[in-house]
Amino acid sequence: MAQAQTTPQKTAAAKVITKQVVDIACGECQFKMKGKDCELAVKIDGKPYFVDGKGIDDFGDAHGEHGFCNAVSKAEVTGEIVNNRFKAKEIKLLPVKK
Repeated sequence: MAQAQTTPQKTAAAKVITKQVVDIACGECQFKMKGKDCELAVKIDGKPYFVDGKGIDDFGDAHGEHGFCNAVSKAEVTGEIVNNRFKAKEIKLLPVKK
């Protein structure tokens, strides 16, 4: 007997992240990820993921003194991990502690 409903593969693989504090920076420059260009990435539970939905320059100049290519920052993120990428719903940069 066939099932009427099947769970899509994508839903089963997605990991939902809600208001988790993570490291955020350029994936290539700071997390040594393989890519074509400077691209925003977050580190969730020690594993880096490229970000979809937000760009690396959305938070200021990525190549500036405290930009994502030169420094790792902290952010509170909400979204989900799908196909080894973080689909951002919300990214809130946290103030730098001195």
